[in-house]
Amino acid sequence: MTAMPFGITPDTDFSYSHRQHQEALNTLLLALEGGEGFVKITGEVGTGKTLLCRRLLQMLGEGWVTAYLPNPNLDATMLLQALAEELGVALPVTSDPATRPDAFHLLRELNQALLAYARNGQRIVVCIDEAQVLPLEALEALRLLSNLETEKSKLLHIVLFGQPELDEKLRRPEVRQILQRIAFHYRLRGLGREEVGNYVAHRLRVAGYRGEAMFSSGALRVLLRASGGMPRLINILAHKALLASFGEGKTDVKARHVRLAWRDTESARRGLWLW
Repeated sequence: MTAMPFGITPDTDFSYSHRQHQEALNTLLLALEGGEGFVKITGEVGTGKTLLCRRLLQMLGEGWVTAYLPNPNLDATMLLQALAEELGVALPVTSDPATRPDAFHLLRELNQALLAYARNGQRIVVCIDEAQVLPLEALEALRLLSNLETEKSKLLHIVLFGQPELDEKLRRPEVRQILQRIAFHYRLRGLGREEVGNYVAHRLRVAGYRGEAMFSSGALRVLLRASGGMPRLINILAHKALLASFGEGKTDVKARHVRLAWRDTESARRGLWLW
C-alpha cells in the first residue's frame, strides 16, 4: 500500500459513493439548481458530513462562488464578517472595535457584493459545517441574509451541515422562520451490511492494495456491529485491527483483531454511535 487506508480526516480521494451519500449529494445539487435558499443535511458524528460538503464544493462549476465556514460558533457580527471575507468583500481594516462594521452595515456590504455577483451571472452558496453550534442570533443573521433576492431568484444559497442537535435548535420558536424556509433536507445514517465490506475494500484499493480480501467475513460482521456502520468509527476500528494483525506478523484481519480494536475504542464500547 502507498497510503494509510483508514485515516479519519475527510480526504475526498477516498470518497466512497454509498447510497446515502449519493442521495444526499443529489438532494443538494437538485436544491441548488432549483434556487432554494436553505438546505439542511444532518447526521450523527462520523457519518461523513464534512466529506459530503467537500464533495459538493468540488462538483460545483465555474458559475458558482462558494464560501465554507467550518466553525460557525460566532456571534452575528463575526459570522457576517467571516462570510464577507470568504466572499471577497473588502472591509475596512481597523484595530478599534468601535469603528468596525456592525451587523447592519455588513448586511448592506454583503447585499451589494451579492448583487454584483448576480450581474456577472454567478451564483453563491455558503456551506456551514457543524451548524448545530450556531448561536440563535447568528441563525437570525443568516435568515436576514437569505432575504436578499432579485425578482427571479435568491442571491444566496445556504447549506447547513450539522448533528441532530441542529434539528432541535431549529424547532425553537425564535428561529421557526428558518425551519419554514428549508425546502430540502436529508438525514445521513450508518452503512448497511454489504456497504461496510464494499467501503473497506474501496479504501484499501485506493490506498494501493491489490491482494486478496484482507478482512474476513467474520471481521466485517464484527466491524459493522462495533461501529454501527459509522464511517469514522469503521476507519478507527479497521486501522487498529490492521495494526493488531500486522503486530502478529500477519497480513489478514480476523474477527478477533476487530474485537481487540473494539475493546480499545471507548466510543465503540459505549455505543456512542447510537441515536
